[in-house]
Amino acid sequence: MQKLTPEGQNFVNEISNRYNLSIDAVLHMIGAVNNGGGTMAQFNSPELGGSGQWMQGGMTMVGDMFNNGLKNTVDSLCSEISNALATIQIFPVIPRGARGSNQWWPIDLGVPFSSGAQNNIRYAVFPKRLAVELNGDVTIYDTLDHNIGGVSQQQGGDTSLTFSSQYGTVLVSTLPIISGNSAPAQQTNFAEPVYSEFSNSEPINQEIDIEQTQSSNSIIELIEKLAKLHDSGVLSDDEFNSKKSELLSRL
Repeated sequence: MQKLTPEGQNFVNEISNRYNLSIDAVLHMIGAVNNGGGTMAQFNSPELGGSGQWMQGGMTMVGDMFNNGLKNTVDSLCSEISNALATIQIFPVIPRGARGSNQWWPIDLGVPFSSGAQNNIRYAVFPKRLAVELNGDVTIYDTLDHNIGGVSQQQGGDTSLTFSSQYGTVLVSTLPIISGNSAPAQQTNFAEPVYSEFSNSEPINQEIDIEQTQSSNSIIELIEKLAKLHDSGVLSDDEFNSKKSELLSRL
């Protein structure tokens, strides 16, 4: 189990008992909310219906999409975790530059002007440098004359890690490696901010993929409209399930 501060352990135990969840499930949700900068989360917890998304003050999506009770539980749980991350030290502070630290990049790179994370991948952009961490291993790239505007997963058939610059969309693998190992081609979207260990409440220059967030919300809204048409008898079961599957595949 991940190491916790005494205050963090008390919080996890209390939440586990009150929501009737395992310690592992609570820790998973804390990690998901933390990776989302305290304002959003992408998670996959069998005890909470499998895969889902949460956005503070916004829409909550769970595997059982019409289970409003589960949605309310996830929203309440994530909101409590968000408040706790902003007010208490749940995990021990790891020195800057050390493996597992929230400031995981080499200290000599300074402060990034943008950074992001999701699941087991994190990135930070510096003048002339791009740092990528995958499963604790950090690779530093020379960004040459690129002005990086965002790091993301290439959609469609090519799922390589890419970034946008004044030259368009560029593969990260084309950049010279300064140190570390080359990052593998299969990567995950970067949309969430990374927390600074100097503050539990403020993310480091968060860069949120607004288009992706808006697109996800639009798809969810379309599914809910389809559900209403299905409930009213306008759509058959096959028509509704087919369209729902098509929309979910776009998330």
